[in-house]
Amino acid sequence: MIHHYFPHTADDIREMLGRCGMSDLGELYADVPADVRLRGDYNLPKGRSEKEIRDFFNELGRHNRILTCFAGAGFYHHYTPAVIPYILSRSEFLTAYTPYQPEISQGTLQYIFEYQSMMSRLTGMEVSNASMYDGATATAEAMMMAVSASRKRDRVLIGATVNPAVRRVVATYARYHGIRLDEIAEADGVIRRDDMEAKLADGDVAAVIVATPNFYGIAEDYSGWADACHRYKALLIMNCVPADLALLKSPGEWGADIACGDAQSLGMPLRYGGPYLGFLCASKALIRKMPGRIVGATTDADGHRTFVLTLQAREQHIRRDKATSNICSNQGLMALHTVVYLSLLGDDGLREAAMQGLNGAHYLASQLEATGRMRMSFPAQPFVNEFAMDTDFDVADLEAACLEQGILCGVKIAPRRILIAVTEMQTREEMDRLVKTVKKMKS
Repeated sequence: MIHHYFPHTADDIREMLGRCGMSDLGELYADVPADVRLRGDYNLPKGRSEKEIRDFFNELGRHNRILTCFAGAGFYHHYTPAVIPYILSRSEFLTAYTPYQPEISQGTLQYIFEYQSMMSRLTGMEVSNASMYDGATATAEAMMMAVSASRKRDRVLIGATVNPAVRRVVATYARYHGIRLDEIAEADGVIRRDDMEAKLADGDVAAVIVATPNFYGIAEDYSGWADACHRYKALLIMNCVPADLALLKSPGEWGADIACGDAQSLGMPLRYGGPYLGFLCASKALIRKMPGRIVGATTDADGHRTFVLTLQAREQHIRRDKATSNICSNQGLMALHTVVYLSLLGDDGLREAAMQGLNGAHYLASQLEATGRMRMSFPAQPFVNEFAMDTDFDVADLEAACLEQGILCGVKIAPRRILIAVTEMQTREEMDRLVKTVKKMKS
């Protein structure tokens, strides 16, 4: 029996399944392992008072273990200044309203304008939209922007050192938008320029997607890459970790046409899958190809500074399946979070936080190498606050040993290779505790 609140009838569901070539709803979840699927009814208790509910969740929370986090791989444990949640909750900013229309409040328009200004400056690009859903989909949107701008080209190159999760999302978008996606090979932790140029010479390339820093935390040298791309009429797209841009060359300085990625590293707490914030910045020539919306500043009839919605892609209402983008939901609250964080830290604070992560990462890497049990995977390459190491033991055994010590030691990327990240949050004592655990590992 269909619940009376559900919008789809049994006939609707049968028609949908028929279009998908499936016989029942269970087939939709065939890729989900059987042992994690819920079978039977939900274990929902009877109604409780507000106090009882609070007590229940407080007790549940006491079972959590707070771990020292050395895991990264695209999402990092940075400090969130205590004032941010307070400012986010102020009435002139907080709203559940998605800003599609130009009549939204001046508070919302102002922080979007400031967000755009800050992200443009951080990335060295001319324009920024009002934010995206997350970093992976922002990269996919950048790819589609480039293909749309090139008109007749349907091929995109992506570096093998771009975060694998981002590459998978981009590949999904490419598949369903008729885009041919080719991978640029890597060697010693960085992508090969000769392979990129050979693929460019094959023709029909709309864009090249690279990462800074890359998945292994390496700061790759992209000198001349933009010129090579432009020589073949292709755009250069850079997927970035924005917090690291305080120390690295910006995409604009590299000559990139589009900068994108996830702004989570700008002080957003780690969550179970989000919400985080995708950013998308570009050269002014591509402004009409950008999804989402752009806020501008002007003066009102009385000469006061005011903010207006100057450009919006109302494609989801008008062009439908021909739209450049189907993601136009502004991550308003997370954009505000970014604005407050960058305002509080300023240039010097952002650089200081990044330097603490860099110094800590290089200290920890040297100490782990000194144990004789771990070695840098790519010793010739410069890294920022994240690095890959090869081990004499199974990484799974290290993860188990570290958990007993209250440490999340990193991200396993191969049976004997681990990716370790350090930010301003880990102390020297915590790093030494990880080193001590490594020393006790058995081969």
